[in-house]
Amino acid sequence: MSNFPFHRLQTDLAALIARTPAGQRLLSEPELAKELGVSRATLREAMRSFETQGLIRRRQGSGTFVVGKSPALDSGLEVLESLETMAKRLGFEVSVTKLNVEMVLADEDLAAALDVPVGTRLTRVQRVVNTDSRPVAYLVDILPENSMHVEDLPANFHGSVLDFLQARGDSLASSRANVSAIGATAEVAKALEIQRGDVLLHFYSQLFDGEGKVVDYSLSYFIPGYFHFHIVRRVGS
Repeated sequence: MSNFPFHRLQTDLAALIARTPAGQRLLSEPELAKELGVSRATLREAMRSFETQGLIRRRQGSGTFVVGKSPALDSGLEVLESLETMAKRLGFEVSVTKLNVEMVLADEDLAAALDVPVGTRLTRVQRVVNTDSRPVAYLVDILPENSMHVEDLPANFHGSVLDFLQARGDSLASSRANVSAIGATAEVAKALEIQRGDVLLHFYSQLFDGEGKVVDYSLSYFIPGYFHFHIVRRVGS
């Protein structure tokens, strides 16, 4: 398909989404593809751009729904802070669901990320962050059990491991984060109620204490349309 027909498809979809009330379900993919005269694969590719903008939301087994345009959380990345702290500072209301805290054993990848022996007992904290009752981020923190035990978390824990460690008085010095765009795995897609393979903004980070020891390895998955991250840089000499 040439660029012009694909652009026309996006224009037609934009018009359809604009005139559909928020919360209403669109036609099924086969019906919509037939109506617009395109293949399902081409339709799915075009719809992904609208999903990353937060205009539509595909729910596995239920269909595609128009959700309207939500304000994005816009923040710099120069200072490490939790998503919850960032949202509060910007006046956003977020909630945490699907919280799961468990002990796991370090495999080779986790052992390398945390600089611990294979088989070390670790605490893994998984949760989904929501805004306006929509899942927008899936967060995973993994720490050595001697740094944070499953039973250390209070009953009113709201999902921020960073805030918990800071409130506890842990010596935290720096964080190294890698940022990329990836397709959602089956596990992440289920948690965020999107389709497998949908594009997500992915951070994987190591949090270091004052002695340079890794105290937390985190994996964060963001639906792009709800987040605008930026970095302020000095001009080099």
